[in-house]
Amino acid sequence: MNSFPEETLKDLKAHLLEEKSRLTTRISELTVQDPFADPDRTNDNAASDMEASEESNHDRVAALITELKTQRDNVDSALARIAAGTYGFCIVCGNMIDTDRLAILPTATMCLSCETKKKK
Repeated sequence: MNSFPEETLKDLKAHLLEEKSRLTTRISELTVQDPFADPDRTNDNAASDMEASEESNHDRVAALITELKTQRDNVDSALARIAAGTYGFCIVCGNMIDTDRLAILPTATMCLSCETKKKK
């Protein structure tokens, strides 16, 4: 099995670690913005329209946090594949993933052919 040059993996790992840090920071920021994070909220006798607004904002923030956590999990998975020496190889067929694909989506786990088959 071929592998990526060490220098390429080193740069990629640094990029992924930066991305993980950015995602973690953004998750923390959004968590603070969640109206349901306020412990005094339950004691507040806000009007029903305010309650609906808070509920809507909570749903929006929760959806964003879920998506960011998924992205962070994908980054962690890519970092684990780098450490294991399996980064850049399709988890389905075992072939190398095109480097152009990895440049666009460094967390890709499948080659374009297997990804396309999966979506059918």
